[in-house]
Amino acid sequence: MSPTFPATWSGLVDDAAIFPPGDVPLPDAIDAHLARRDEWYADLVGSFVVTDTKVPEVRTPLPLAVVVSGGAGGVEPALRLTERGGHQLSGVEIALRDLDDLPGNARRVATAVDGCGVAPDRVYVELPHVPDTGSWLRAADAVAESGLRLKFRTGGLEAHLFPASHALARWIDAALDRETPFKCTAGLHNAIRHTGDDGFEHHGFLNVLVATVRAFDGATTEEVVALLEDRDPDSVVAAAAKEDLARARRWFTSFGSCSVTEPLDDLLALGLLEKP
Repeated sequence: MSPTFPATWSGLVDDAAIFPPGDVPLPDAIDAHLARRDEWYADLVGSFVVTDTKVPEVRTPLPLAVVVSGGAGGVEPALRLTERGGHQLSGVEIALRDLDDLPGNARRVATAVDGCGVAPDRVYVELPHVPDTGSWLRAADAVAESGLRLKFRTGGLEAHLFPASHALARWIDAALDRETPFKCTAGLHNAIRHTGDDGFEHHGFLNVLVATVRAFDGATTEEVVALLEDRDPDSVVAAAAKEDLARARRWFTSFGSCSVTEPLDDLLALGLLEKP
């Protein structure tokens, strides 16, 4: 990390260029990722995110966040492929799919992780948005008890993949209650909440950062929801200026984005980052 690059923004954006809606061809995405290493904002970019099925196609050794496409049994093979390719394993991401037994699914992932020797704090478990809040919370308990981390889906190609603000607020609160760091994925290309060209309500990554630090300091759920729903750039930037957002990064570690330039452009336009 460059000593001159602000810690608040360092490694904030994981490069998920190959995922929708970007869908950049893998060779082009790798070339762009490598080219950014020579840019002044290189430290903004964290890991290169790739599915386990595409790891063998990554010919250049990279810090990889590997998305396991199957269940818990896919963790160990994904690690083998990453090691075989000479890559640095930055993280493993896996979604729970057993909606009838989320806690049991989380425990199976934890067992798989324990059996293959990867550090638990490199593993992010995505909990699906389900009506059974109790099941979701018990799964979060299982994740926290195993030392794993949480992953929250904040967007996608369909409206139901964008969680309502009250849901996201409760997820953040649950992570903080369990002292469990989390990352987000999808939908956070921009700093401020807005209605996207797709017609969906997009959360803003700056909103989420401010909401996280305020929730950590004891804000109510209603106050956190209000922060997440603030669409006024001046208001959100003013709120951010009152906080040490680097504290939020202890919990909100990063977000995956198919675009690096959009978050960068917003940080510059809002005066939160200056080009040297």
